[in-house]
Amino acid sequence: MMSSPVKSQLDGVTMPLDHPPTATDNLQRLLNNRPPVTRCPWLGELRQRGLALASEQTIPTARDEEWRFTDLSALLNTQFEAVQEPLVSPNPSELTTDYLANTIRLVFVDGHYASHLSDVSGLPNQLIVTSFSQLTPDQYPLLQNYLGKQTGNEEVFTALNMACLVDGALIWLPPNAIVPCPIHLLFISSAFASPLAAYPRCLLVAQSGSQVTLVEEYKSLGAGVQFTNGVTEIWMDDQSMVTHVRVQRQNNQAIHIGKTAVSQGQNTTYQSVSVGLGGVLGRHNVEVVQVGEQSQTLLYGLNVSGEQQVIDTHTSITFTRPHGTSQQLQKAIAGDRSHTIFNGKLVVPKAAQLTDASQLNRTLLVSPKARVDTKPQLEIVADNVKCTHGATVSQLDGEEIFYLQSRGLPIPYARQLLVDAFTTEIISHIPLPQLGASLNQAIRQRVNHPM
Repeated sequence: MMSSPVKSQLDGVTMPLDHPPTATDNLQRLLNNRPPVTRCPWLGELRQRGLALASEQTIPTARDEEWRFTDLSALLNTQFEAVQEPLVSPNPSELTTDYLANTIRLVFVDGHYASHLSDVSGLPNQLIVTSFSQLTPDQYPLLQNYLGKQTGNEEVFTALNMACLVDGALIWLPPNAIVPCPIHLLFISSAFASPLAAYPRCLLVAQSGSQVTLVEEYKSLGAGVQFTNGVTEIWMDDQSMVTHVRVQRQNNQAIHIGKTAVSQGQNTTYQSVSVGLGGVLGRHNVEVVQVGEQSQTLLYGLNVSGEQQVIDTHTSITFTRPHGTSQQLQKAIAGDRSHTIFNGKLVVPKAAQLTDASQLNRTLLVSPKARVDTKPQLEIVADNVKCTHGATVSQLDGEEIFYLQSRGLPIPYARQLLVDAFTTEIISHIPLPQLGASLNQAIRQRVNHPM
């Protein structure tokens, strides 16, 4: 079913269009076009809190330290309309290649739950995997106790997501539950003549002793200008384990700004594998706080950019207790005139003695006109810690290519072999072979340029 997105007004105020947009104007326009809440009335309270926070702010510019390398002009110069209902209703056959085998699946189209595309059959007892709109009133406390409670909610795009939220995914793991198969969240953006904005949300609560693998994937259904502003909150009780795979491969007209906020209890393990391929602008903010002792954080990331894409990853790991560990490896491949950005922050206050944290950023430039900005950042007050960081920027090694040529490989195959070796270190951490093979193919197509 096709329908046009309808604009809604905020207090009867509309912004004039006869002057160049500013950071204030454009944020106000997004707030003016908030979609209504229809199925989960409790979200109204959270939306009002987000509205109050967002209304006091502006879209960041290069003058803001956290955004000084990230060009938001594509967002500033476009007037987006909110999606009040899915603009398309895809047939399951259209998405067959997007489904992952042997998974529990929730599908959202333009931020709205699509039950006919989802598959939650065979859920273990007491495990909840559903959308906010499908909750019953007695289940609302599951949201009220956790949704929007992570630190950093005052950040402008997180507040914007709260203000415009209409639906989302809820994953609730009871104590000691071990989910036998991955949970796949597929967020689809549809194509339309007008630029569209959607605000996906995910809440995962892993109670003590539970284990799960979560796959969070963002894709576009056709071409068109889209703005996706997603937020994922993960709460981990003591002794829990979460493996989180996040893939962003929307079309190259899309603007994607996402955030992952994680709270780790005592003796927990959070492992993240994040792959960014799509969007004219793609940014992912990762904020992890270890609130319990002896917790482990493993962050693996890969961004692959081409044409004039800007792909940005900002991470922050905060240790608040002793004996915390973290390991981070962030890689990027930049081609054409693209721009890749990395900012990794480690925060170790005095209370977090005996912290062991390492961070490494490696970037491969496959075009002489590609650009990279990397900024490792350590904020350490504790005096008994082991913290290391490093950053390298390089091109494909001509001697290695020549060696492979001498063994009979044409230049394109030699280049591809070296690129595969560079990406395998990240892709190998994805526990789903089908998804890993799909990403390898997409990366090969993206990086297949002549010397």
